[in-house]
Amino acid sequence: MSKMGRMESDTTQDSVTILRKSAPPIKTCRTTAEIAAAQRRGAEIETSKKFAAGSNVQHGMQKNALKLDNETEELHHERVSLSLGRAIQQGRQGKEMTQKDLATKICEKIQVVQEFESGKAIPNAQVLGKMERVLGIKLRGKDIGKPLAPPPAKPAAATKK
Repeated sequence: MSKMGRMESDTTQDSVTILRKSAPPIKTCRTTAEIAAAQRRGAEIETSKKFAAGSNVQHGMQKNALKLDNETEELHHERVSLSLGRAIQQGRQGKEMTQKDLATKICEKIQVVQEFESGKAIPNAQVLGKMERVLGIKLRGKDIGKPLAPPPAKPAAATKK
């Protein structure tokens, strides 16, 4: 036998005693017939509403929503101007794109593009920036509708002597 040898014991430390059975798993009732059957049995029924389940929302609430809630006098958000909507339309038509094409290129819904063109959208700098890059025209600031200037060239690195 080796130094460590096996210890054989007949103690009850290794045995497991089950005092109660586990509760049966909770079954979710999906149809009205299953719910009615559970009500007849007298089972407890809990209902809960899933908020925003299955919605394809890419942007959460904006900061302006809190502003609007706290506002007491003026009860509306600013909308994009009609001149911006016309600039988007002209830029899109200049590139021979449909609203659907523009929406897919900026990864937004068609409805977003329609709201911006009709002047009903709340200004969103992120969406306007995407539109600027795709259409190649300025949509923010003073020069709305003018061609987007290329980014300035970086100065050449200083050479060592």
